[in-house]
Amino acid sequence: MRLWGVTGTNGKTTSAWVLAEFLKSAYITTVEVNTLRRRFYTGYTTPPLKQLQEIYAEMEAAGAKDCVMEVSSHAIHQNRVGFGTVSTFSGGAFTNLSEDHLDYHKTMEAYFDVKLDFARRIAATSPGAPYVVCLDGGYGREMLAEVSRLDLNVVPVTRDAPAFDLAGLQLVGDYNQSNVLVAAALAEAAGVPHDEIQRTVPTLVPRWGRLEYVPCGSKAKVYVDFAHTPDGLEKVLRAARGFTKGRLWVVFGAGGDRDPVKRPLMGEACACLADRVVVTSDNPRSEDPMKIIENILSGIEGRAGVEVEPDRRKAIELALAGAADGDVVLVCGKGHETTQEIAGVKHPFDDREVVRSFKRG
Repeated sequence: MRLWGVTGTNGKTTSAWVLAEFLKSAYITTVEVNTLRRRFYTGYTTPPLKQLQEIYAEMEAAGAKDCVMEVSSHAIHQNRVGFGTVSTFSGGAFTNLSEDHLDYHKTMEAYFDVKLDFARRIAATSPGAPYVVCLDGGYGREMLAEVSRLDLNVVPVTRDAPAFDLAGLQLVGDYNQSNVLVAAALAEAAGVPHDEIQRTVPTLVPRWGRLEYVPCGSKAKVYVDFAHTPDGLEKVLRAARGFTKGRLWVVFGAGGDRDPVKRPLMGEACACLADRVVVTSDNPRSEDPMKIIENILSGIEGRAGVEVEPDRRKAIELALAGAADGDVVLVCGKGHETTQEIAGVKHPFDDREVVRSFKRG
């Protein structure tokens, strides 16, 4: 079974499942594992080594010829995938790098080096393997310069010179075009015919809380998205602006016990790009939700159009009730997640279900 890895700050899940669509393969993502025998959730982006071994065995028993896997920076740094022993990658891809996980990596330089280490390990264990680098996101050209020195077949991709026709693509936003081009390039390197990939592109539809449209009783169009970094929020807001006729609303928070440096940057991005902002809780974990919210608000100059509601359900309902015809509401940060962690306890909570259940009073 060939193993294909996708790493980067944003876009890993979308790029991985799109690649799996092109390859008709098994996959391991943040949202779901598909062994071709069953689908399930592990709670990890990249599962622990012992669980990975069990997953691989089930995939091979089911006849899987390929597996696409999201590879997180933590998994790379901690060698949780067993490079060269349990996991030997046939190729990989880098989507982008932006502010995230600095509570763990401390600096962007260290974070970048961990992502680069993924390419180094592939070069060491599979010399000449294809490695796709997206030039459209943060650190793309820096990564290209570094991996070009390695024993890899490096394939740069960019929306500026797409190798595939994306006119019929149903996934909205420039960043999704980049994700599809990354997946398409790696699929072609894996042996999938160009024409077959091209025929699949128009069939790809939003899923898993990645700019996923959710019908409800609001007058506005409502979408749920996983964006939880400054760069991710900026990209999804810019994408939504392109199809918003009225006001653009965003409901978001920031996770507790995680990189606090990005919180004011998230606030700044939302205040600059949305017409109405509702700041709420995400997964506060062990932190005081209001402390996290104050960190977010410190990045917002002036509070016009900004409201605070720590209760996430009430915050979503506030936006859905206030939005008008032609408006778009983005509920960001949790995407596919079905729980909210407060004071160490995980409570059932799915943004999509909250949106679906809304009825205008």
